[in-house]
Amino acid sequence: MTSTVVYNGVLRTTCTHLKSGSNFETDAPTDNNGKGERFSPTDLMATSLATCMLTVMGIKARTMDFDLDGVQVDVLKIMKADPRRVGGIELTFHIPGSLSNLDEKTKTILRHTGDTCPVAKSIHPDIEVKVDWGAWA
Repeated sequence: MTSTVVYNGVLRTTCTHLKSGSNFETDAPTDNNGKGERFSPTDLMATSLATCMLTVMGIKARTMDFDLDGVQVDVLKIMKADPRRVGGIELTFHIPGSLSNLDEKTKTILRHTGDTCPVAKSIHPDIEVKVDWGAWA
């Protein structure tokens, strides 16, 4: 098993990663009867795309003898109704100055690595994903 999820009542869950024991809570969003005090399940879905992209890009950068410390991704999740679902994910990369001047080949390799991460490959094609690569565009 990978994790356990326990329903705590009041539309909140506690998720525990079994190997490490680390945990976090989720909450229903305010537009769906919740308090919005924690990540919602759909927030996690959108955020997991950014974390997956950064993780595999970090692995690739490490093999190229540099690191991606300081790269930030802002995540916007767009919901649709009928049926209620994630309809879009917009990611905006913020590249620190120390990494903004990488050569074009390296930027292309990193963008491709991010665009083909496991989460990106798992997102249904009906979900529109937009990525603004910032200084790496």
